[in-house]
Amino acid sequence: MTTAIHRLVDRCRAADHPAIVARLRSGWAVLAERQVFAGYCLLLPDPVVPHLNALAIDARATFLGDMARLGDALIAATGAIRINYAMFGNAEPALHAHLFPRLGNEPAGTRELQPWAFDWNAAPPFSEPVHGEIRRRLRAELRRDSTPPA
Repeated sequence: MTTAIHRLVDRCRAADHPAIVARLRSGWAVLAERQVFAGYCLLLPDPVVPHLNALAIDARATFLGDMARLGDALIAATGAIRINYAMFGNAEPALHAHLFPRLGNEPAGTRELQPWAFDWNAAPPFSEPVHGEIRRRLRAELRRDSTPPA
């Protein structure tokens, strides 16, 4: 079965996806197609698997560790006060994680809403001129995080 996740991973492998943030140990960090929140990322496993439980124990730990590491980078790069993490796989039956940076200055009426309560059609699509700086900051944070201590 080929899913949108398979196609995204193929594009990342070919360096043909403009929203690539970084290659991590477990897969690819990319900025999402629709930026419901500035900096909204996906973590895509490489190789693609159907769900988290299809990974061996060590590979699960690596994927979840990369997810937390990407969350740390999002906090540093965006000033988020928390990250909303989600893994479903119902619409696209392949493992992938959603990471939504949540900011302290969100309007009062939206602070408590989960990301799927927003109008995704109104969200801006990823664009290098608009979101390139966030991508550069995320890359820098992930590089800094991967540098061994002196």
